Amino acid sequence: MVSPLVKPRIVKKRTKKFIRHQSDRYAKLSKSSWRKPKGIDSRVRRRFKGQYIMPSIGYGSNKNARHMMPDGFLKFVVHNVAELELLLMQNKRYAAEIAADVSAKKRKLIVERAQQLN
Repeated sequence: MVSPLVKPRIVKKRTKKFIRHQSDRYAKLSKSSWRKPKGIDSRVRRRFKGQYIMPSIGYGSNKNARHMMPDGFLKFVVHNVAELELLLMQNKRYAAEIAADVSAKKRKLIVERAQQLN
C-alpha cells in the first residue's frame, strides 16, 4: 500500500451538519439540505441567541488538509486509463477514484493498470 508524502492532522472545526431552519416543523424539508434564511424578520438570519447557527467562512478547514481523505490522500476521479497515467508522478499525493459512470469492462482495465503502476 502506498503511503502519502505528507499526512497533516485533519482537524474539523465542526463535525455536525448545519440544520435547515424549520426543518423540524415540516417533514418535506430535509434536515441536511442547508438553505440560507432570507426572511426580513428571521431570527436565524439575524443570529439571535439560541437559534440554529448558519455556516460561515470561519468554519472552513485548514488549507493544507482541505478535501483530504482520512488516509492522507486527495481524491482524483478517473474516467479512463489515460487519466490514470496522469497520477504517475503524483501518486504520493492523489488517490484515484473510478467514476460512477464507467462500465464494468473499462473499470476492469483501469484496475489492472493501477495494479501495474502500484
